[in-house]
Amino acid sequence: MDQLNPVTVETLFRELAEPLQLRWLAGREGAGRTLSSETAQKPTLALIGHLNFVHPNRVQMLGCAEMDYLRGLSEDGLDDAIRSLFSTELSAIVVSNDETVPEVLRQTAERTVTPLLASPLASPVLMSHLGHYLTQHLAETTAVHGVYLEVLGIGVLIKGDAGVGKSELALELVTRGHRLVADDYVELKRVAPQTLEGNCPPLLRDFLEVRGLGILDVRTLFGETAVKRSKNLKLIVELVHPEAVGKAGLNRLDMVASTETLLGVDIPKVCIPVAAGRNLAVLVEVAVRNHILKSRGINPLDRFIERQHAAIGAGS
Repeated sequence: MDQLNPVTVETLFRELAEPLQLRWLAGREGAGRTLSSETAQKPTLALIGHLNFVHPNRVQMLGCAEMDYLRGLSEDGLDDAIRSLFSTELSAIVVSNDETVPEVLRQTAERTVTPLLASPLASPVLMSHLGHYLTQHLAETTAVHGVYLEVLGIGVLIKGDAGVGKSELALELVTRGHRLVADDYVELKRVAPQTLEGNCPPLLRDFLEVRGLGILDVRTLFGETAVKRSKNLKLIVELVHPEAVGKAGLNRLDMVASTETLLGVDIPKVCIPVAAGRNLAVLVEVAVRNHILKSRGINPLDRFIERQHAAIGAGS
């Protein structure tokens, strides 16, 4: 289930008003407008007629340069510039540096029910904060079933059929010093073209369900360092039953021989057969270490093949 989470101007104002010192100037009735792009842009060129630089459903920033330009216009020129700015349905306008707002801008915002906000902070600071906030809240998201942990600094999603032992494995990894992010329900969001961030819904945060033990509060049991709020996903570990090993066609030579695509991002995947006597926690740790080596250009399979070729060449 992939989705895009809408953000209203009211939500943005409520969450950022204090850190960005935002205040309403006009267009309060437009607080319900939604934002559909993570870009906060400065429309300097739009003020002089380049309308292709103004895009709908975005936060438009007016800083020192834009306000100086507006103040230098004649009355008719100012009216044309404001009309040009509002020619596309904007989600909100933010005036930085506590710049003096022309009355025509305030009136137009009120008439078109366009939220007009102001802040004493500089444009680059505002754009940085708004860009980060909108990127996080407007990212494409999906939910997957599994247990999500930080193992050796790497985000690892453990998947498998119900009852295969995911939570028990997660508990053992936590006792070995690794950190729990989410159990059972993992939220993934694409925060960059090739980056997925995994986190846990607030309702389930810090809890781990283990069959026979019930619900465990990992933070209380093991301390603050045993849990983590979010982590970028780098590796998927799938636990498979022994009878499914033959059907899965596992590659016995290459530990990471496949990938799984989530939200358009290919994530390396390891399939580990579950059998009595196997220390799955150690296997997961080794899988993570092997993934780190591969990310640094060190591939054990390639080195093994090179050694074989060298041995064959020496014996011929």
